[in-house]
Amino acid sequence: MNQDIPEGFSPHFRKSGMTDPWEPLYSRNTGDAIFLGLRAGPAHANSRGFVHGALITALADNAMGLSCGLKLEGATGLVTVGVSVDFIATARLGQWLEIRPVVLKSGRNLSFCAATVHADDTLCARANATFRALMSEKSPA
Repeated sequence: MNQDIPEGFSPHFRKSGMTDPWEPLYSRNTGDAIFLGLRAGPAHANSRGFVHGALITALADNAMGLSCGLKLEGATGLVTVGVSVDFIATARLGQWLEIRPVVLKSGRNLSFCAATVHADDTLCARANATFRALMSEKSPA
């Protein structure tokens, strides 16, 4: 199985109990977005040997939320209001899975983001999400 990690990616800076079983995860900050990636292995697959749609959804949600967070000052975090994913092709064991978000609008209350998900260079899913900002107590209203 190919273990190469694309240039610009480093171990993901944001750890959580949800994603710990999927490590190692990688991220790349483009300045406009946080791309996430991983080399698909057995912990990422369903019984058919395809990368599980729930993993793709969770990682897309993570990457889109982190990307929206880059644009907000005074926010202590973001919570997902809604997320949708369309699966276009299968991602398979050994492939590099990469989530590429684009922030569409970042506001003090709501932010909107889209992402494409690629397995190597094949588009395998697209996602859209809406997030609500959690603002610090000291932020002006």
